[in-house]
Amino acid sequence: MKTPLSALAAPLLAVGALLATTTVALAAGDVGQTAKQATNWHAIVMFLVFVAATLGITYWAAQRTKTAADFYAAGGGITGFQNGLAIAGDYMSAASFLGISALVYGSGYDGLIFSVGWLVGWPIVLFLIAERLRNLGKYTFADVATYRLARTPVRSFAATGALIVVIFYLIGQMVGAGQLIKLLFGLDYVYAVVVVGALMMIYVTFGGMVATTWVQIIKACLLLGGATIIALGVMYQFGFSFESLFSRAVEVHPKHEAIMAPGTLVSNPVDAISLGIALMFGTAGLPHILMRFFTVPDAREARKSVFYATGFIGYFYILTFIIGFGAICLVSVNPDYLDAVKGGLALRGGNNMAALHLAHAIGGDLFLGFISAVAFATILAVVSGLTLAGASAISHDLYASVFMHGKTTEGREVRVSRIASLGLGVIAVLLGIAFEKQNVAFIVALTFSVAASANFPVLLLSMFWSGLTTRGAVIGGTIGLVSSVVLVVLSKTVWVQSFGFAEPIVPYAYPAIFSMPAAFFFSWLFSVLDNSPRAARERAAFEAQSIRSETGLGAEGAAAH
Repeated sequence: MKTPLSALAAPLLAVGALLATTTVALAAGDVGQTAKQATNWHAIVMFLVFVAATLGITYWAAQRTKTAADFYAAGGGITGFQNGLAIAGDYMSAASFLGISALVYGSGYDGLIFSVGWLVGWPIVLFLIAERLRNLGKYTFADVATYRLARTPVRSFAATGALIVVIFYLIGQMVGAGQLIKLLFGLDYVYAVVVVGALMMIYVTFGGMVATTWVQIIKACLLLGGATIIALGVMYQFGFSFESLFSRAVEVHPKHEAIMAPGTLVSNPVDAISLGIALMFGTAGLPHILMRFFTVPDAREARKSVFYATGFIGYFYILTFIIGFGAICLVSVNPDYLDAVKGGLALRGGNNMAALHLAHAIGGDLFLGFISAVAFATILAVVSGLTLAGASAISHDLYASVFMHGKTTEGREVRVSRIASLGLGVIAVLLGIAFEKQNVAFIVALTFSVAASANFPVLLLSMFWSGLTTRGAVIGGTIGLVSSVVLVVLSKTVWVQSFGFAEPIVPYAYPAIFSMPAAFFFSWLFSVLDNSPRAARERAAFEAQSIRSETGLGAEGAAAH
């Protein structure tokens, strides 16, 4: 094994800068409770540079954001390549980066279960969702569901489902932000949450989708570049031989050969299948991800977006695998990084510090500061996308379509969206502070389970099944929404660990295996039982919808582009 790479920090950072300028998801995880660390001035300076650059982008974007199409969808002027990079930036959270690396560090091969689940959802988006969504929708996925169904009840349900997903996802991100920044930068938890909330509101309120897109693109380049440098540093230590890396990991890990086999992390087969369902289909129901397909000119660019995003995200998860095993080999054997009190593989600051300690082992304090700043930038990009999706649900779906029945101006709608962005930012900060001491793993499970159980079934059936009616969509989607929330609350994660009861009412941690089929079944049942005149009109309108979804004739922005 070769010597540490601290002496190569400067060249590596130069490579990172090059990668950041040239490099072509739920999801979040629980970062746990962390202890306040010493102030990391390298990280703070690099983060301030990032903030200054993105605020400049926001000012530039604000000059270009004149219409509702600019605010919600960047005027449809984002290319497939740019949008793919922005989707990757929207999907790859800091908790995912740190959390998956930590899972691999603790469990080896089995730690990839979450990354595999998140990744395999993208072919579903590519083949079933992206093209039809772009051809049928305008700004939100509720536009697709209401193409032939009744506007008021379906938009009310869709906006409610979107807001629940966004708010729970925001709570997880804000709590994660507070804990991570307390850990990485030495800032107090409350200050960290307020800083993230304030910057998020500035990006979305003034810059809209244009600013959010470029913040996500920059963040994706930084994260992919930083993770690449760490992975290259690890492989350099082992002569770029995976065999040497894995052999060393098996040798030093307490579980030895067991870390190269699956089955140790999620042993219950029902939970394993249910988790897979939530991660896989939940991706196709996340409103902030679906919203990105309206930023491109046409369906062809939407398909290209998913193609590029899948490549970026898949590459990123391969890097986390290398980083996790690298941490086993280089961090677990160095007492400077270990928690002497807890013993074993326990790390100072918690096992979610595996990737950060590895960055320090490879590149010293300067590289650790860079990766820490990237982690903070990652959170900002994700919460900006979430806030914009939530604000769009409030202004476009609820205010403009349900309350005003379409009788409003674009300027007023955008104004409502900006006010909603501020409101969501305040709510996110307050809930982030309120949930500081809580385990947020159940929030992540709830987010993907709700998206898979409420949003995805209605979206899929509205595009592919002529028999879906308003009654079926609203009742089935609501059952999926309520059952997913209730089953998570009654599970061990919440009922026992959060509420303090002795035994859970529901023995399974993840509800999607029950709640998603329930949503499909009741959507089908109440649709086939619906013999109203409105239902007949909705079924008859499916042919016109199908033609537009497949050809793009009459799609929003098609003539302009």
